Amino acid sequence: MKKYAFYLLVFTFIGDICTAQNKDEHEITTMLSAQVVQWNKGNVDGYMRGYWESDSLLFIGSSGPRYGYQATLKRYKEAYPDPAHMGELTSVIKSMQRLSAEYYFILGTWALKRTAGDVSGS
Repeated sequence: MKKYAFYLLVFTFIGDICTAQNKDEHEITTMLSAQVVQWNKGNVDGYMRGYWESDSLLFIGSSGPRYGYQATLKRYKEAYPDPAHMGELTSVIKSMQRLSAEYYFILGTWALKRTAGDVSGS
């Protein structure tokens, strides 16, 4: 009987981990979808709600690394000053890997269809 109780405990624990991971992945995809919605409304501030609001934020873009939330926000507003430059954003998650209980590694692609010329990246 003790052996079965152990297996039940292990399966329950594994089930709890999988449920938590699925919840985390759902929250991540929901947040990324919300960013796309905000971008497509022309709301850079709303888009940035998905970013870590910290001076320790590291953003790597076409002009190299940028440190800090405020510096990243400023760069977005300079690079995308109007709807013609913002265009319509689409993004696709290619992979999502759980690194620990707190961190995920996510790879994806993005594309902007815009009158100022289409751009994309990963």
